[in-house]
Amino acid sequence: MVSTEHRNTDVEGVEGVEGVEGGVGLTALLVAAARAIETHRHDSLARDVYAEHFVLAAPASADWPVRIQQVPDGDANPLWGRFARYFGLRTRVLDDFLLRSTHAGACQVVLLGAGLDTRAYRLDWPPGCVIFEIDREDVLEFKHKVLDGLSAAPKAARVPVPTDLRADWVGALTDAGFDMAAPSVWLAEGLLFYLPHAVERHLMDTVDRLSTGGSALAYEVKLEKDLLKYRDSPLYTSTQHQIGIDLLNLFDGEPRPDSVGDLEGKGWSTSVHTPFDFTRRHGRGPLPEQNDALEGNRWVFANKPREGGTRLAGKAPVAVATLAAPTPIQAPPAAADEAI
Repeated sequence: MVSTEHRNTDVEGVEGVEGVEGGVGLTALLVAAARAIETHRHDSLARDVYAEHFVLAAPASADWPVRIQQVPDGDANPLWGRFARYFGLRTRVLDDFLLRSTHAGACQVVLLGAGLDTRAYRLDWPPGCVIFEIDREDVLEFKHKVLDGLSAAPKAARVPVPTDLRADWVGALTDAGFDMAAPSVWLAEGLLFYLPHAVERHLMDTVDRLSTGGSALAYEVKLEKDLLKYRDSPLYTSTQHQIGIDLLNLFDGEPRPDSVGDLEGKGWSTSVHTPFDFTRRHGRGPLPEQNDALEGNRWVFANKPREGGTRLAGKAPVAVATLAAPTPIQAPPAAADEAI
């Protein structure tokens, strides 16, 4: 059973915890806390009953809230209210995209910089799907330790690929069983912000090279030309003041490459959305505000046509263009449902 009531502060022996307690790794705990808060909302967009256990298992985050009721100012809090709701919305939209893509035949799922992602455990995948999780060994070790302690079982074949994206991750992925001849769906969630310009371009070129027709890709980017313009945004200041994470210091400050244009030039069809598009479609989530750190955020969805398929220049196929239509939220495993 996955208990969501007990606060486990006995973290001695939790291997790999150092991998999520500094720099970019700490942001994985931030997103896990946001998913935990979303899980316990009465109008939840996405449920992840494992998320709070990561938060409580790491000393750096053990005192963070995992329910909105634990936040004195509730949804008025820029970090645990609006920002956490953003991550909940993002989780739901990308869940929907991955499931639609796998049901369309792309049954190899590759999570780039997987962090504390638990989609292998909480989503109902089509038969035959394989979930490849690429991240540093210490991050995956921490995740495994927590999930093993919960007796969590994946709902599809799950293949950890412990490697750094700055290393030969392609060799590690193919050695782990990835088949370049079979359609795949790729996810870079909350990753590209931190990568230098050249690394992002190389990553996109590599995904294209490894993807056969019928493959799909989703990723998140920030389009602001000057990130420091929003340094005093409530989202950034509250994140730094409340939990000590200076996101702007972690983001790469170089101008971003035109990855959408590069993909289209390679024959992919793309669809670009603001988060607010999905807020309006789902009826909940963040909306634009003054001095908004989310103003430049874009969620990009791309499909690589099958051989002989027709590409509509600059436009995504129907499967991507309609992905935002609200779909019923998946129920968590029975035991987890009883625990919450």
